[in-house]
Amino acid sequence: MNVNHKQDESKGAFIAEDNGEKAGEMTYSMAGTDKIIIDHTEVDPAFGGQGLGKKMVLVAVDFAREKNIKILPLCPFAKATFDKNKDIQDVLF
Repeated sequence: MNVNHKQDESKGAFIAEDNGEKAGEMTYSMAGTDKIIIDHTEVDPAFGGQGLGKKMVLVAVDFAREKNIKILPLCPFAKATFDKNKDIQDVLF
């Protein structure tokens, strides 16, 4: 399972793919130059229960750390993932 990052101007997404098939997507919007707002996370039901949503959040955390930006998780799933994992809260806005 690969998670790829795509960005177009102020919008972006982390897209999970399994053998070329889209398995999930987490979308965000840029808020200025130092913050992204995660607004939606969705996993195809066929891939449910595999931790795919969390994997996309972790890729977003790596992206934020690399770019030295913060994350505001408005998406309920992403917020719950941050709440449960203290080790990734350093990137929270």
